[in-house]
Amino acid sequence: MSRPRTARVPSATPVAAPGAPARWPRSAKVAFIGSHGIRKTSAVLAFAATVQRAGCSAELAREVVRDNPLGINEGATGEAQLWVLVSQIRQELELARKADVLVTDRGVMDNFGYYLRACGGADRYAVEPLVCSWSGTYDLVVRLLPDIELQPDGVRSTNDAFRDEVEEILDRVLPTLVETGRLVTLRASEVTSRYDWWALLERLAASVGAVIRPPTIWT
Repeated sequence: MSRPRTARVPSATPVAAPGAPARWPRSAKVAFIGSHGIRKTSAVLAFAATVQRAGCSAELAREVVRDNPLGINEGATGEAQLWVLVSQIRQELELARKADVLVTDRGVMDNFGYYLRACGGADRYAVEPLVCSWSGTYDLVVRLLPDIELQPDGVRSTNDAFRDEVEEILDRVLPTLVETGRLVTLRASEVTSRYDWWALLERLAASVGAVIRPPTIWT
């Protein structure tokens, strides 16, 4: 059975001649989001490599939750998830201008989902206006859907019910935060070494009016 290419869309992006430098009128930002254990980090690394093969510079914003001093997983408090939200924004502010493309492992959207769950569904610290505003700073948002089993990594929860709860919240809030024109949806099972990320880069480049060149084949 052939694999769907949800990220592959027609693009009017002008393509630079082979060997010409890529030109980005401003830095672009793409977030890979979703619950835990769905190959987000693998997707981030693969996409950043594609950016570099196109002759562009890439900066990575790693998942901040693993550094959370207040606790993670099912037992995380509202305060713990507030720390994650604020840390996510801080990291993006620090990295946004350092490269042509900033690729983030999570965004405020999925972190907001974890926050709402930790707060019992209430916006205890009134962060929704900030989350709504910051969600508009991503040129492209890639949501990975959990169609693979959770694998233990010694850090994140392997509780399916916990992951399902977060996904249900994301289903509800994401349409209010990111319009469909900036949203790409992929199944986690599609994130393999064979996946072609070039179409996603074309789409990102088109969103900022960038000129990119065909990918270089590394041997």
